[in-house]
Amino acid sequence: MSEYYVTPRKRRINKTNQHHFEVVIFNTILDMQIQEFGERFSEVGTKLMENMAALSPCNSFFGFDKAKLLKLSEIYKNDFDDSERVQLNGQVDIYYHSLLHDERFFNLKGIADLSRLLVETGKHSFPLVYRLLKLTLVLPVTTATVERCFSAMKFLKTDLRNRIGDDFMNDALICSVEKEALENVKTENVINRFRKMKERIGEL
Repeated sequence: MSEYYVTPRKRRINKTNQHHFEVVIFNTILDMQIQEFGERFSEVGTKLMENMAALSPCNSFFGFDKAKLLKLSEIYKNDFDDSERVQLNGQVDIYYHSLLHDERFFNLKGIADLSRLLVETGKHSFPLVYRLLKLTLVLPVTTATVERCFSAMKFLKTDLRNRIGDDFMNDALICSVEKEALENVKTENVINRFRKMKERIGEL
């Protein structure tokens, strides 16, 4: 690695192999990955994920951060009004100290396990914290659904279908995304529905 780097054209440059691989290749790839992450996850989404991590019960609530939880409640403006945020400030402290010394909450692996155990032990009596926890649990599901829709849209709206209308695209997306529900629809029911819509010259 300490020898001079030789280019594919057999030219030697005044840089070592270590410098070439660490600076030229590694840093370039790292910059590309950071740029890709930046394009995929917005600044708001990144902050949201950081605030959600404060609810994680892993390692005896190692990532707990009261300030981040209060910021998380500010993002959900329709679910928490000003007076509830003030109450949440006090509830978070009581919630944290009551679970921190409870052995039943020591070996949890995620917020899903935390939510389940809170209900089983009756410790979901912190309504505002539990509401925040439920909103956090719902978010990954909605995010995954949106990702599925965008992925399906790339397959449906190609260059050949560039002029596809909004109504037709919405119908096609529903059929593509909700494949499991569509499998339960019988072909005969679809035919009968089209027959009832209007009289047709040919037989379906």
